[in-house]
Amino acid sequence: MKATVAALSARGVTATGAAVDVSDAAALAQWVADSAAALGGLDIVVANVSALAISTDEAGWKAGFDTDLMGSVRMVNAAMPFLEKSKAASIVTISSVSGREIDFAAGPYGAFKAALIHYTQGLANQLACRGIRANTVSPGNTYFEGGVWNRIEQGNPDFFRQALALNPTGRMGTPQEMANAVAFLASPAASFVTGTNLVVDGALTRGVQL
Repeated sequence: MKATVAALSARGVTATGAAVDVSDAAALAQWVADSAAALGGLDIVVANVSALAISTDEAGWKAGFDTDLMGSVRMVNAAMPFLEKSKAASIVTISSVSGREIDFAAGPYGAFKAALIHYTQGLANQLACRGIRANTVSPGNTYFEGGVWNRIEQGNPDFFRQALALNPTGRMGTPQEMANAVAFLASPAASFVTGTNLVVDGALTRGVQL
């Protein structure tokens, strides 16, 4: 984290960073307030958290609820006083293609990612009159060193090959490709885009989004 803050600061921008447990409501609210103080306010909030809860036992459901769903809700709630002061306020939540259709992550992960899409579209409708936009990005399989798919590739190569074969592009996405989508939705370039779920999956999913 310190290295990332240093790299951003070296570009001449104000940067801050600190670890926080998003399932701890008080700690998250303080983290948001501290960030706003360090940055001089907030224009954009990106809720990108997940417990990666795949197990369907009660512990898995609780972890997914506290982190994926409520972590995002708490983040938005804590940031709202600052967003209301912004002239270009934008909220972006990170869901998943698992929130659109049933796949191996059916259960807590997929259910709460679907709930995030519903929650965010509700925000878009409720906050439009206050000039605050809200959108969701739903990434497909995303590969990077140390990530979930990198670990699956090493630990379960047969499953990795099966998953990779589902991608019509012949590859998985990159973090930069997902970040590009978030940057667009969060920016003034998308000033009339609110309430949308932008799927970034290389045509992995086949369902029609209505």
